[in-house]
Amino acid sequence: MTETGFDLGLSDPTRAGVFFVTADDLNVLAAAAHDAGLLPCLIDLMGCGNKATLLLRIAVAMDFPTTSSRNWDALSDSLRDLDWMPAQGYVLLFDGAGELHHVDEEDFDTLVSILDEANRAWAERDVPFWAFLALRERDFDELED
Repeated sequence: MTETGFDLGLSDPTRAGVFFVTADDLNVLAAAAHDAGLLPCLIDLMGCGNKATLLLRIAVAMDFPTTSSRNWDALSDSLRDLDWMPAQGYVLLFDGAGELHHVDEEDFDTLVSILDEANRAWAERDVPFWAFLALRERDFDELED
């Protein structure tokens, strides 16, 4: 049982994955992650208009080692490692992801793919790894097309 009695099942690595939510959901998910003993990490993508800024925002929010490169391969490697921030599991909360989707759909899709890859790698180790990307209401309609 959790401290609040409200359990979303975040501690179950078989249910973990990459999900699209609204910004209103992020605080509840952060609290639920903390309640489940997982490490929540808020990553602000508001105003993020290019790959370099995206990678820097993730690196800063997750305290990547200074030796980490700023490219897709390094992001993938870092998200599958996380030795510098040990936890029972991870919950990445991307605020403003809809803005990135609108500005650069290709980078958005690459980010989702890398997050999904990281989720699968952590699931093999029986560790929950969640990524919640906050989209705008109109972004949900675009994703369905």
